[in-house]
Amino acid sequence: MMEYMGYIANVVYDESRGAIHGTAISLRDVITFEAESVGELEQAFHDSVDDYLEFSAELGREPERSFSGKFNVRVPPDLHRRIVYRAELDNMTMNSWFVRTLASSVAKPGDTNELADWFESPRRQASSCA
Repeated sequence: MMEYMGYIANVVYDESRGAIHGTAISLRDVITFEAESVGELEQAFHDSVDDYLEFSAELGREPERSFSGKFNVRVPPDLHRRIVYRAELDNMTMNSWFVRTLASSVAKPGDTNELADWFESPRRQASSCA
């Protein structure tokens, strides 16, 4: 996996061609890149993303972004109730509690998790708790 300007790419080695091929993930638009060596790979990815952003500007449209920061999760009603209750006990909105909990679960050793720290602060919007 590689990341550049918020775009994340999956990389695979194509043995039949002796090349490394990458594709940006979670987009409807297609961003691909290829290199013959690991040393060239990062630049090829950067060039492809830069070309995509330039092309989007030429078309006069916003470039697609991989992740909006919003997703829906379906949970059983009892779990929903317990999450709301736990967020209340922690003096947080349900959204803030989710962000803190999810950020903690995906943190790597040594990460400074600014999102989790930001959401540690007390309740921000009572309306997002329901």
